[in-house]
Amino acid sequence: MHDSSRLTRRAALGLAAAAVPLASATPASAEPAAVSVPAAAIGGERLGRTGIQVSGASSVPKLTARAWLIADQGSGEVLASYNAHRRLAPASTLKMLFADTVLKKFGRTERHTVTDADLAGIPAGSSLVGVKPGITYTVEQLWLGVFLRSGNDAVHVLSHMNGGVDATVAEMQAKAADLQALDTHVVSPDGFDHKGQLSSAYDLTLFARHGLHNTDFRAYCATRTADFPAGGKKTFQIQNTDRLLTGAWGMETYDGLIGVKNGFTSHAGNTFTGAATRDGRTLLVTVMHPKSGGNGVYKETAALLDWGFASAGRAKSVGTLVDPLSEGGATATPAPKHAKAAGGAPASTADGGSSWGLIGGAGGAVALLAGGAFALRRRGRKGSDDTAAAAEGRRRR
Repeated sequence: MHDSSRLTRRAALGLAAAAVPLASATPASAEPAAVSVPAAAIGGERLGRTGIQVSGASSVPKLTARAWLIADQGSGEVLASYNAHRRLAPASTLKMLFADTVLKKFGRTERHTVTDADLAGIPAGSSLVGVKPGITYTVEQLWLGVFLRSGNDAVHVLSHMNGGVDATVAEMQAKAADLQALDTHVVSPDGFDHKGQLSSAYDLTLFARHGLHNTDFRAYCATRTADFPAGGKKTFQIQNTDRLLTGAWGMETYDGLIGVKNGFTSHAGNTFTGAATRDGRTLLVTVMHPKSGGNGVYKETAALLDWGFASAGRAKSVGTLVDPLSEGGATATPAPKHAKAAGGAPASTADGGSSWGLIGGAGGAVALLAGGAFALRRRGRKGSDDTAAAAEGRRRR
């Protein structure tokens, strides 16, 4: 545990990391990008650069994602990346951070009867698992709703059990700071489209790596189907929307896949962090915002995993997934405050604004972590939170 002053300093450090370069994607190259880069970036200097970073192995697959990263789960070595610290809308992959923050607080068999207040403020257009007021659920059932169906209703119930949505957002931001996920700014616990809600391929991979150390996290994200309460003795089946896990929508399952989390919103497009094990080795891949919809994010993930397993022993590390501060991780050095993007222009956020404006807004979150008072207004935004499967289902109807 950290004392409050130490946590505040770390939270401030984390939120100040908006200075990490956000340059637009440059033509892919296996060579280090010839652009202005920070003197230091979390996980290594090369991860702060734009363009593809790879060393010692054959060229990585041609991908359309705006950012991606592949790393070794065990060693934490980053094998290749593209715009690793670019800050983009995470969609429901942010639920990995929610799980990292809240999962250990309640026992699997603990029961909770849902009230109307638990479900208040869920953004319109959210993905839902079908939680209803008046029904009693186990914590395990609620987490299955989060991991399998990306249910924002289940997220909000667990958040209320945790002291409320605003308190949970504050804890998630503090958890991100502890994990040294310094590109992440949390606005809501569910990953829905909210202005300023950002993360990066690097940070999402950190969330997955940390989560997979937890037995329950690992079990939930690997579950393909489950029965969910419908009231009384009735249940209905829910299926995991991770297509590499289930083979839904014409996607082949990936051999050795063990999770982790997908996401889709109209602003973020498709995002996915996946993990797979072969021959005793586990690789983590995050793919953000590929140009192709539908199965595209899964195909690009599978291509990176294939490359990573085939490059064993040849791909040299281009960076590192840092360890949490609370687990003895060394404090990583963030980028200088006035880091420049390619061409010398000030770094910009995913929604086109200056990163400095976001830092200013993040000051409120720092104040919250220091004093515990942060009021977030919940309001729905255009977009259907999570899964391309849901989006495609609506288009086909």
